[in-house]
Amino acid sequence: MPLQDLTPQLRTRLNKMERAVGWFVFFAAVLLLFGFGYYIYHTAERKGWFLAKARFATYLQTSTGLKVGDPVFMMGFQVGSITRVHPRPPGDRHNVEVQFQVLEPYFRYIWTGGSHVKVNAGFLGQSQLEVTRATNGYALCVTQPIFQKTIPELEKLILAESNQWQLSQYVFDAKSNILFRPYAELSPASLQTLAALNLESNSVFAYNNTINRKHIVAVWREELQRYDFYNPENNSPVELSAAEALPVADRLDRLVGQVEVALPGILSLTNKLAAVLDNAANATANLNSAIVAAQPLVTNFTAISGELRGPGALGVWALGTNAPFQIESVLTNANTLLVNVDTNLNQLTADITLTLLNLASITSNLNAQVQANPNLLGTIGKTIADTDDMVQGLKRHWLLRSAFKVKTTNAPAVTAPVKKLTSPRGAGQ
Repeated sequence: MPLQDLTPQLRTRLNKMERAVGWFVFFAAVLLLFGFGYYIYHTAERKGWFLAKARFATYLQTSTGLKVGDPVFMMGFQVGSITRVHPRPPGDRHNVEVQFQVLEPYFRYIWTGGSHVKVNAGFLGQSQLEVTRATNGYALCVTQPIFQKTIPELEKLILAESNQWQLSQYVFDAKSNILFRPYAELSPASLQTLAALNLESNSVFAYNNTINRKHIVAVWREELQRYDFYNPENNSPVELSAAEALPVADRLDRLVGQVEVALPGILSLTNKLAAVLDNAANATANLNSAIVAAQPLVTNFTAISGELRGPGALGVWALGTNAPFQIESVLTNANTLLVNVDTNLNQLTADITLTLLNLASITSNLNAQVQANPNLLGTIGKTIADTDDMVQGLKRHWLLRSAFKVKTTNAPAVTAPVKKLTSPRGAGQ
């Protein structure tokens, strides 16, 4: 139906619908553009398009498990990605060159004193690059521009911009002793020391710590002992040493080789273990037989222990059923004996006491007799002497001499010395 044939009401409604559809298409297009722009921005931020990047290179024995786009890690964080993996030319001492980039701020952790690349080999042929963080030395890549300035120029700059200029190189004296290190702050006193050294071109390499670029402008050169100018588009990547681990396949191959070498010993050990198990089975069978044989002993022991449960059962079991009565009789007799012994002992003690009293009375009477007759002891002594003379006389009597005969012994007899015979004349003299 032609538009002019529509009624005014239908024509008005159609115009309103067209305007609504137009606004819907406009807002949908705006949302689509906004979403696409947010996606691009998020992708750029995730890939570090807005961050400064440092390019590095390392050399490996093999590229197994590595490909362009793989992430690079540091301290567990994803800090960059691999940009190139290619073989080295024939005759080169290295096999594979791997180039990668590290985003800001992580490349500021890569210093001369210990940073290197580790290749972590995975189990399924995957490998992973990890850059280690160093804690001493100097940063390999910096974003502060390096300037070669003469001593007079630096004197003017320090007067105008104090506490901003620092050295970017080592400075040695005539004896190769270190006078200044990189990052040493320049001052009028230090400039006077540098001027007295008569350096080449009377200049040094320095940087302004307030100036910072959005890309790498200088790298450390170990052979020059200073930072050197760097252009990411023209200069080659900064080299890092690599610590490459053996691939998992090589490790498994070595492990299989070791297992093959150790397999005869394992089989021998298995045979010995089987023999030990057989001996253990035999010992178990013998132990079972011993347990069966010991069952009567256990039964008897159970019966004996049952008999020993009651009071006095041990004595009845050891000495018989009449033992308690006999022991009781023995104890009664022993008690009676002890009572009698006690009584007799008391009587004996009384008798001894009476005897001692009588003896004391006798001795007291004797003492009284001695005190009353002072000549009694003399008479007794004379009687003893007369008795001795009588016995001596009896010894000399011919009838009783044999009764007092002295027995001879083996001791040598003592003889009287023999007088030497002399003449009568000699005897008279």
